[in-house]
Amino acid sequence: MTLANEVNVPIQHTDRFFIGGEWVTPSSDATIDVIDSHTEQVYLTVAEAQAADIDRAVTAAKEAFDNGPWPRLSHAQRAEYLRALGEEVVKRSADIAQMWPRESGVLEAVAKGAAFGAKHTFDYYADLAGTFGWETPRHPARGGFGLVVKEPVGVVGAIIPWNAPMGLISMKLAPALIAGCTVILKCSPEAPGEGYLISEAAQAVGLPAGVLNVLTADREVSELLVRDPRVDKITFTGSTAAGRRIASICGERIARCTLELGGKSAAVILDDADIETAARSLAMAECLLSGQVCASLTRIVVSRPRHDEMVEALAAAFSKVKVGDPFDPSSQMGPLAAQRQRTRVEGYIAKGVETGATLATGGGRPKDLDRGWYVEPTVFGNVDNKSVIAQEEIFGPVLSVIPADDENDAVRIANETIYGLHGAVFTSDVERAREVAGRMRTGAIGHNGFKSDFDMGHGGFKQSGIGREGGVDGLLPFLESKAMLLDEPTAAYQGIDF
Repeated sequence: MTLANEVNVPIQHTDRFFIGGEWVTPSSDATIDVIDSHTEQVYLTVAEAQAADIDRAVTAAKEAFDNGPWPRLSHAQRAEYLRALGEEVVKRSADIAQMWPRESGVLEAVAKGAAFGAKHTFDYYADLAGTFGWETPRHPARGGFGLVVKEPVGVVGAIIPWNAPMGLISMKLAPALIAGCTVILKCSPEAPGEGYLISEAAQAVGLPAGVLNVLTADREVSELLVRDPRVDKITFTGSTAAGRRIASICGERIARCTLELGGKSAAVILDDADIETAARSLAMAECLLSGQVCASLTRIVVSRPRHDEMVEALAAAFSKVKVGDPFDPSSQMGPLAAQRQRTRVEGYIAKGVETGATLATGGGRPKDLDRGWYVEPTVFGNVDNKSVIAQEEIFGPVLSVIPADDENDAVRIANETIYGLHGAVFTSDVERAREVAGRMRTGAIGHNGFKSDFDMGHGGFKQSGIGREGGVDGLLPFLESKAMLLDEPTAAYQGIDF
């Protein structure tokens, strides 16, 4: 059994940044300590980017886009690099399984699959090289020959959070690269390891210089990336508060942006659903990353006569979850990512008690764990949907059960939020599931569970974001559409009926 105290830092050059295809010396001696979420000890220390480092990374990406080979390669040629990156990441699956639990608290068993998920994403977008309509012939209204051409948006600033770094790196990097963009990847101070790993992978596969540039910075310096006029697009995953700030800055200079933001997703339990089955499903789903998932189903909406039964079933299921060392195979939920994150979650639990919600289970720190950023799985009943714990994203293992008068009231409650990222409908009737799902204002809906498929696209309504990631929809934000009106067809289209 691998224990968390057997420390392994499987990356190199943590005192440098990956810029212009090289490991470069930072402009200052500023560093960031990454704290192991289980031991509360320093796991690794990385260089912290300053304004000069951001400028250097943007300069490299801009040079690579304007004068380098990358945008001028064919899509098939770029696809070869994507497939090679996926293969290289898979070679490092054990390394990711060492880093991610220490950075974010995810179970090692889950972390072992991250590399394969990333490979799937790189392969998916590589496949689009031969199937996507990069250019489409048209018959212009005034005669001649037309082409609608999809071209790269340009230099991309990709900003990722700490909860699922490898998956989000691939979700942003793969579509940007196949489109022909160059990228500055800004890693989270809490979880920079995977950024170093993808840099090493890019170097191993010979990605042209400046196509990928990677550094770690805190919020103030990161804002310089968003403000830089040489950056054509920002793609961001994180809190809605930070997303508002980024959107306002991008709006000032008409920069493109994709925002995947927060959520307060509802699971609507219809009257024909089995309560015990639903409770087990919801409790286990919330164990994923200790509830630090933007799409978590944290509002459980159930008819008033079944409310108490739902609370009891959830409390019974959640209280049985074994919380502990993410490297222990018997653990079902690990710690939160940081001390401030646990403080945040505990603050919301206190607000829930203060506002009169019924604390059914949890609410404190596990008694057998005297170190690590752990919190007990928590269930509240009799929650008012207008209360703080029902409206604000907690980002921890806290579930709120909300009573509804009937099905229509349940849908109203589900929609009564600034968010619209995810949702679920529990019922044995697929027709009812489809009908209720159609009335819920969210980017994705699962039937009888927390379900998602990034190949179908991921993103939200309302303040849960702008745009989509994953699937074909996730490629479009990295492209600009150009209409070409020519006097006659090019050689490739002569003699072809279209």
